[in-house]
Amino acid sequence: MARSAAIQIGELSRQTGCNVETIRYYERVGLLPRPPRSAGRYRLYDTGDVRRLAFVRRARELGFTLDEVRALLVLSAANSENTCSEVRDLTARHLADVRAKIADLRAMERVLSQAVRRCDTGGLPRCPLIDTLSTSAPLHLLARRPARKPTFAA
Repeated sequence: MARSAAIQIGELSRQTGCNVETIRYYERVGLLPRPPRSAGRYRLYDTGDVRRLAFVRRARELGFTLDEVRALLVLSAANSENTCSEVRDLTARHLADVRAKIADLRAMERVLSQAVRRCDTGGLPRCPLIDTLSTSAPLHLLARRPARKPTFAA
């Protein structure tokens, strides 16, 4: 199969917005095929590489792991009758992971917000931020606990 117009790595980077070192990394881990080289040893890419890298980059932006991206690439090449349902299943699992991370981030936000509010009240014998960081309670329990009202000695 003849390759279309060859482009060098800098142009591939420009067209896809992907860092040159990231492109090389994707080659090393097998997300991009190793391209042929020119007589001067420059990597030579074609429009298929541009499309593949754009696919990989977009999947990574959406938070897919390298293994998930590999699976998506295999499925996109398979183009079988079950491809869409397999992609859907993989994406649904990823979506569940994303939702779990969002819940974790919301819990972190609540705990940090409570700690900052406690610190803002001033006059406390100990630093509430240090206390929050020093606790051994799981984050999800801290996020549910209402912020304690400061007690002042009379």
